[in-house]
Amino acid sequence: MKVIKNHKSIARTVLQAEADAIREAIDRLDDQFDAAVEAILALTGRVVVSGVGKSALIGQKIVATMNSTGTPALFMHAADAIHGDLGMIQTNDLVLLISKSGNTAEIKGLLPMLRDKGVRIIAMVSEQNSTLARQADYVLHAYAPVEADSLNLAPTTSTTVALALGDALAVSLLEARGFTRQDFARYHPGGSLGKRLFLKVADIFPQNGCPQVNANTTVRDIIFEISAKRLGATAVVDENGQLAGIVTDGDIRRTASAHDAFWQLTAADIMTHSPKCIDPDAYAVDALKRMQEYNISQLVVTHNERVMGFVHLHDLLKEGIV
Repeated sequence: MKVIKNHKSIARTVLQAEADAIREAIDRLDDQFDAAVEAILALTGRVVVSGVGKSALIGQKIVATMNSTGTPALFMHAADAIHGDLGMIQTNDLVLLISKSGNTAEIKGLLPMLRDKGVRIIAMVSEQNSTLARQADYVLHAYAPVEADSLNLAPTTSTTVALALGDALAVSLLEARGFTRQDFARYHPGGSLGKRLFLKVADIFPQNGCPQVNANTTVRDIIFEISAKRLGATAVVDENGQLAGIVTDGDIRRTASAHDAFWQLTAADIMTHSPKCIDPDAYAVDALKRMQEYNISQLVVTHNERVMGFVHLHDLLKEGIV
């Protein structure tokens, strides 16, 4: 017979157990944490993070967080260390070992090899009387006496505490290094923040066509040019290729309703003089600010008054700038 349970009640119990464990970890923070942070800050090598099972998965996340926040790190699975991966560790590295019990066979087997290499060890461990805790140079007490499941078997509370301590370690290092938004963007150049800080107009506008007409171009041909390049506007250039004005879809619609001899008009009759422009070396986020300021959807890209192309709001949307 299937037992019906209150799933939300179980979820609350799990979340409460994990929240309580993190609060316990806060209370157990001591000078060992400070010493571990200082040791990492003084490194000339990298932080090598290792573990087995679910601790290994937590270790991989810690490595990813450290690398993205200015602390060089790599992951080494404890079980693979004796099969060649130990060679990745250099004497100027520091090893962070994650284990709830601190007595797993892989961790215990790894300790003498690390000692032989002369590297320092940070233990992230629940059991302070374990082999790992006794042999480590620094101990981060990831106290988790029970797991969140009713069988007290599945790594839940213990991995949550280890993950949170790893975040605390990474953020402490970040703050100590004076890590900035610009630094973060350098490690995340493909993210929206990185693009907002580094992507330039020159990286975007060449993918578009460069609609342009001269002052004598008829309305009919202007419409063809705008339609062909699909940017909602065309630049008007003089005989030297310098910008004289702009004609937008809106200009054409407004003019059509106000002139009976609409088809006899030329670009000179309907263009907007002194259009809003931007230099190709400007940042894409600055192009967005100008579009927002003037409530427009495109800018003419110019250099020394010569028309280079257009940057459109849709380009910025596609790049994640907006």
